[in-house]
Amino acid sequence: MGSIANKPHALIIPAPAQGHINPFLKLAKILHSKGFQITFVNTEFNHRRLLKSQGSDALNGLPSFSFETIPDGLPPPQNTDATQDVPSLCKSVDETCLNPFRRLLTKLNDSSSPVTCIVADVLMGFTLDAAMEFDILEIVVWTSGVGSFICLHEYPNLLQKGLMPTPPKESSVLIDGYLDTVIESVPTMSGIRVKDMVSFLRNTNPGDEFMIHFLCLQVERAKRASAIVFNTFYELDGHHIDMLASIFPPCYEIGPLNLLEKRIVDESVAIASLQSNLWKEEHECLEWLETKPPSSVIYVNFGSITVMTHEHLVEFCWGLANCNYSFLWIVRPDLVAGNSAVLPSEFLAEINGRGMLVSWCPQEQVLNHPSIGGFLTHSGWNSTIESISGGVPMICWPFFGDQQTNCWSCCNEYEVAMEIDNDVKRDEVAKLVIELMNGERGDKLRKNAIHFKNEAEKACVSPFGSSINDLEKVIGMLQTSTK
Repeated sequence: MGSIANKPHALIIPAPAQGHINPFLKLAKILHSKGFQITFVNTEFNHRRLLKSQGSDALNGLPSFSFETIPDGLPPPQNTDATQDVPSLCKSVDETCLNPFRRLLTKLNDSSSPVTCIVADVLMGFTLDAAMEFDILEIVVWTSGVGSFICLHEYPNLLQKGLMPTPPKESSVLIDGYLDTVIESVPTMSGIRVKDMVSFLRNTNPGDEFMIHFLCLQVERAKRASAIVFNTFYELDGHHIDMLASIFPPCYEIGPLNLLEKRIVDESVAIASLQSNLWKEEHECLEWLETKPPSSVIYVNFGSITVMTHEHLVEFCWGLANCNYSFLWIVRPDLVAGNSAVLPSEFLAEINGRGMLVSWCPQEQVLNHPSIGGFLTHSGWNSTIESISGGVPMICWPFFGDQQTNCWSCCNEYEVAMEIDNDVKRDEVAKLVIELMNGERGDKLRKNAIHFKNEAEKACVSPFGSSINDLEKVIGMLQTSTK
């Protein structure tokens, strides 16, 4: 590929959360495989977590793939292995990270291989100011579903026109059908309700007002980028992208990134083994899945941020116990708000041999295992696109942020999922798992999921795949920025 000095040099900077770091590392590996030198930027806090989970030598990589850090501006947390508070983190990053980012760019540009392009998270919008100052081309990446991007872009307009209902003053948002109010005039998203919009837009919780301002600002800032990239594919979300193309810079769909990574990144090179999980994976679950018949196991994982009450944990426990299907459940130590996730001893006795509990797992491998028949998920976008690309239907229990919108898309647009009530009850858990695994509705959802799996695979195949073609356009744009 030539010397480092002759390569285009991409600085890659995700928002500092697990669900953002994962797709960014995949994209970084893809660009590296296409001849780019990569500098991958994490916050100091997350870099320490990565070293702890992956091993002190895991991020040494290659001479042409290096890691740098900037501070997030927050005081060190008491729990060094838990996800940081989202509003506090967003506020601190937006207010404090520009100057450290400038210093990093100055340092890199004084080296033998100056930065030629920046690939930044939409949520790291401060980077656009630095890109302009340093005269460096920047593209931004939206790591969530396209629907949530549309909701955030349309929100100020909806508010101005009086189309977004005022939240009730009472502490409960469940009164007067508020959450079921249909929001008219959201382009390409007919029938979406308040409960399906990005959760912060309800403006009913402390911190929501700041998050609304922050998220809408980042989406508006994205108009200054040279392009916007989405981790999806045209056959799934083309109607959304076509609409956005009339408002924003060029929009490209280059997903599912997990499929493109497999096709493009040579597994024999050292860079392929770089991982981004902030928790240590337990691979024993893959051996356990080998003992199970095809499509017989329900996989349960609520992601890296979701927390629940102890009461909801107990309802999920007994719902899974009563469904009589085998299940693999990822139970993070911090899954229960304010407490460690302690499961009832009677539940553990009941599911002996039928259920496996681990604290973290290699999710892509799990979702592609033939024994998996369904996925009970929080509807984070990485989980959603990985499930769709694996042909696995879902039961959605969205927690916050974009997850409600992803859930709406899966249930209403793609028709690959069913939603479970927010106030979860064990009988509903058991009923939905049974329906998903062996019911008429579950069969329909599975057929749709397999259809989109096939479309996703075709999108990633050269020369006619929609995603591979968009990826080549993005690479061409980033390569021509080389000075």
